[in-house]
Amino acid sequence: MAKFGRIDTLVNNAGIFIAKPFTSYTEEDYAAITGINLTGFFHITQLAIAEMEKNRSGHVVSITTSLVDHAINGVPSVLASLTKGGLNAATKSLAIEYAKTGIRANAVSPGIIKSPMHPPETHAGLSALHPVGHMGEMSDIVDAVLYLDSAPFVTGEILHVDGGQSAGH
Repeated sequence: MAKFGRIDTLVNNAGIFIAKPFTSYTEEDYAAITGINLTGFFHITQLAIAEMEKNRSGHVVSITTSLVDHAINGVPSVLASLTKGGLNAATKSLAIEYAKTGIRANAVSPGIIKSPMHPPETHAGLSALHPVGHMGEMSDIVDAVLYLDSAPFVTGEILHVDGGQSAGH
């Protein structure tokens, strides 16, 4: 705020994923995942929207996961679905709550993206989880965020960038 005087777009990209069977999650896992995926979102988004309201414009984009809509056998993801699914629901709620104020809310829901989270030796197996047969690139997510940011009539959208994963197999 001191440097630019306003907030145009907030991208909620912080998130962690711990793949464990549901009954194997610990209190520490739960605290870590909900702390980053939900609590972080809540506090920064609340502060950003308060600033956006002053200018009657702004955009919140949250990064979620297609696992929310399409669980994959062999990829235990209950806490990811709980938290990122919560962000999908919050995105739609924020979109409606702030629709008349010039503030929009959307989400990008990725499939598995090539990143340091996934060592190269896992890429073949992870690629097979997508109907298109390959993992996404970070640029795919960036392009989706930029699209949503440039689309003033789009709010409340959960944009799946997942190689067809959310469509099924």
